[in-house]
Amino acid sequence: MDPEKLKLTLRRRDFLRQTAGGIGMIALSNLLAEEGRTADTGPQVNPFALKQPHFPAKAKNVIFLFMEGAPSQIDLFDPKPELQRWHGRALPPSLTANLELAFIKPSATILGSPRTFSRYGKSGAALSDYLAPAWSPIVDDLCFVRSMHTDAFNHQPADMLLMAGHMLPGRPTMGSWVLYGLGSESKNLPGFVVLSTGKSNMSQASQWTSGFLPSAYQGVMFRRVGDPVLYLSNPPGVTKEEQRADLDLVTELNRERYAATGDPEIASRISSYEMAFRMQSSTPELLDLSKEPEPVRDSYGVDREPTRAFGANCLLARRLVERGVRFIMVTHSSWDQHSALNKDLKQNCETTAAPIAALIQDLKQRGLLESTLVIWGGEFGRTPMGEFHKPEDAEDAGRDHHAKCFTMWMAGGGIRPGVTVGATDEIGLTITEDPVHVNDLQATILHCLGLDHTRLTFRHQGRDFRLTDVRGVVVRKMLA
Repeated sequence: MDPEKLKLTLRRRDFLRQTAGGIGMIALSNLLAEEGRTADTGPQVNPFALKQPHFPAKAKNVIFLFMEGAPSQIDLFDPKPELQRWHGRALPPSLTANLELAFIKPSATILGSPRTFSRYGKSGAALSDYLAPAWSPIVDDLCFVRSMHTDAFNHQPADMLLMAGHMLPGRPTMGSWVLYGLGSESKNLPGFVVLSTGKSNMSQASQWTSGFLPSAYQGVMFRRVGDPVLYLSNPPGVTKEEQRADLDLVTELNRERYAATGDPEIASRISSYEMAFRMQSSTPELLDLSKEPEPVRDSYGVDREPTRAFGANCLLARRLVERGVRFIMVTHSSWDQHSALNKDLKQNCETTAAPIAALIQDLKQRGLLESTLVIWGGEFGRTPMGEFHKPEDAEDAGRDHHAKCFTMWMAGGGIRPGVTVGATDEIGLTITEDPVHVNDLQATILHCLGLDHTRLTFRHQGRDFRLTDVRGVVVRKMLA
């Protein structure tokens, strides 16, 4: 036989590898599809390709307003007049047995809230005087959950449990799971974007990591100064055409390597390079808020302090939803008021409350709230006991971390508006009705997106992992 023709003849091993293996993978893919499994049999060259949900979804996009540091529910949403009677006194040991606190002892004295509360809207939701001016018009769009609880009473583990379903680092976070499960409708922007303001960011990238999922699903943080993403601009002297030619060559080499190895990180690299190239054109237009009508800019407070930075992020979140971005995380820190509770809580509310109300109203006016799930909350709550660093100065008092009960709210796609789920005791120490664990919250969020949390899995180190770890139930009372 001609040697050149011999080279064209497949060896038996090549044939089995290139054809029989492919047939087997197709068969496995069909079986998994019949089971409704979203876990892929192998990496896709386009990891953001749209995927069908497990069942019809109410929500397509998510905006998670993460109030990092743990806002005090007792001073914002969950009024406890009985605290005034207990103010300055310690609770009996029978009420504080097995109570785990970060900085104070269970025997610490009660701190009554100086906030005044009123009820608003048809729902009669309670808001403190720090929130009422901005949020009273939107309370009937919100579903308050007063009975949230978590397993961690320190920030980093609680952050991880809320965002990744487990206290240990290294697991994918919520935005990555959602992007992995559904893909993204945006062609020119990342499917998972992070916008941040505030004094600190305690867990930083661990709040939006893709963990053991392909790195394409990791959140992309947009910076507030300079390029929104590092190295987005071309170096001096490099034209768009030159960059495109370089990228085409690198992509061709990466595709050859991907074909040989099937390494999902190569697919992620290809996707990331292409996304970065497209972002060079799309991102400047996205970030240009000057074209927004003046009444819109004014409602978000983007041209004044103290709402300027956070308001711009809330407005960007709406613009990202319009452009098909699947998951937007808007963080503001820090709500960790161990001292100066009244002053710092007031400042945080003045910074965030009006822009958040504008976001809800803007989404609703544009017909986007029905398909956008908005979530507000921190990693845990605050104690009814006070934390006093200067006993002689009541204005210096704060509250410690409290994992046993706290408040979050949700609005939009698939959520029942104008209701309050759960209740706490007369001093805000324990849950008395409808406890909702953070894994239950995650299951409910995925449900609104058309995803069964028990079926959204990824095989890693020999077993299937999921966002809700080994528990979690959908909270039906929250659903429309």
